[in-house]
Amino acid sequence: MDSSYFSNFNQLIFAMDYFRLLPEGCISEILSFTSPKDAVSSSAISRGFKSAAESDVVWEKFLPSDYQHIISKSDSLLVSSSKKELYFSLCDSPILTDGGKLMFRVSVI
Repeated sequence: MDSSYFSNFNQLIFAMDYFRLLPEGCISEILSFTSPKDAVSSSAISRGFKSAAESDVVWEKFLPSDYQHIISKSDSLLVSSSKKELYFSLCDSPILTDGGKLMFRVSVI
């Protein structure tokens, strides 16, 4: 292996040490500016990232801003224990609104 590999690896390890110093809420806020795919992938980095990536702060940003209004018009009861669960539920199973006249689902990017 060439020396650039070790240099890049050392830089990554150095950066990871700084991430450990950040509060979980700060990491959650950072992850909320990424994508759902990146948030899920970041869970593998560390326990701190996994916990931050599960946060409602992260997943609420991935939902449409008017999701509560849309859900309130749903013809069926939508139950979820977290915003992440709600996000994936709306990706996998569209909901019907307005007496079955409209369908809503979250598009996976």
